[in-house]
Amino acid sequence: DIFSKLLQERIICLNGPIDDTVSASIVAQLLWLESDNPDKPITMYIHSPGGSVTAGLSIYDTMAYIRSPVSTVCLGQAASMGSLLLAGGEKGKRYALPHSSIMIHQPLGGTQGPASDILIYANQIQRTREQVNEIYRKHLNAAFDHEKYNLKDVEEMMERDKYLTAQEAKDMGIVDEILTRRDDKKPDTKEDGSSK
Repeated sequence: DIFSKLLQERIICLNGPIDDTVSASIVAQLLWLESDNPDKPITMYIHSPGGSVTAGLSIYDTMAYIRSPVSTVCLGQAASMGSLLLAGGEKGKRYALPHSSIMIHQPLGGTQGPASDILIYANQIQRTREQVNEIYRKHLNAAFDHEKYNLKDVEEMMERDKYLTAQEAKDMGIVDEILTRRDDKKPDTKEDGSSK
């Protein structure tokens, strides 16, 4: 199938909601590509409304864990955990296509049951929120090579759903560049255009 062909070219497509099944597939692809060639970059195309925080964090942690640099590209949308994965790409290699929509917000959750269980869940969701905010702070600041955002700034940004255009995402530091067209240089030519 087409996704297998893309994987041979070191391209991973994250399409749709992020759940445990999608996460397991993406993690396996990342690990396989690293074992195939740890020094060669991987490109992950993201078009996702987000999803499970734990499933998304397993992808994020794997991206950081492997030796292969992972470039991220938003096409369509990268919302919620999708935007965290977009921001978590290799510094200088995080991209959005011009009409991409990026959305950030605090983690969502809900539970029912005895008050003591609800309190345990509330404490856990708060810890998760702090983790996610720290990840965003790290990657947003990396885009500027200095501490532009402190944790309080990020908490305020994440308080409500915040939708961003590709340009706004670049200005904020979620992506490094907006792509409009593939580079015209053929991969098998030198800088001066001659064949290798």
